[in-house]
Amino acid sequence: MKFCSECGTVVARSIPEGDNRLRDVCPTCQTVFYENPKMVVGCLPEWEDKVLLCRRAIEPQYGKWTLPAGFMENGETTLQGAIRETQEEAGAEVEIVQLFSLCNLPHISQVYLMFRARLLRPEYSAGEESLEVRLFAEDEIPWDEIAFLTVEYSLRQYFEDRRKGAFSFHIADVPHRDLAQEQQWLTSGLTFP
Repeated sequence: MKFCSECGTVVARSIPEGDNRLRDVCPTCQTVFYENPKMVVGCLPEWEDKVLLCRRAIEPQYGKWTLPAGFMENGETTLQGAIRETQEEAGAEVEIVQLFSLCNLPHISQVYLMFRARLLRPEYSAGEESLEVRLFAEDEIPWDEIAFLTVEYSLRQYFEDRRKGAFSFHIADVPHRDLAQEQQWLTSGLTFP
């Protein structure tokens, strides 16, 4: 940030009184500008024994498969955001079943919330951010073409829970890109019943 949105003065990085972190602060009007993690919300849409995935038409990870998800908008709830993203990316109408996974990505200041959701009908179509949308059975998932670790984690936990016959809430901290760490992480995320 370069200029104060309140008075137009050039801002400076400093630790405000009573705080413990560097922030952008206006030296004239003392307005503090906080940068907080971004919330990403989405759905793991189910239809019978399949899940709905979207092949990305945008970067990052163009051409790879993902669950319908995106950044929350101001003025909406997490549920509204997840439903909206599913409509926008997959042209699908869903009913939320439960909050399924929470993934922290502190290295990029993001938090992902994925909801299990039921497709209301098996109708879907690619939105502007998707090349194609398709239902996949577990043995059809293109694991080597999944766009993000958060999506792979959520899918693996989903199919594991389905085999057990009970769905849990899963929470994990996603490591920074390191292949050895990623493989270890995918098999050791924290699970809360």
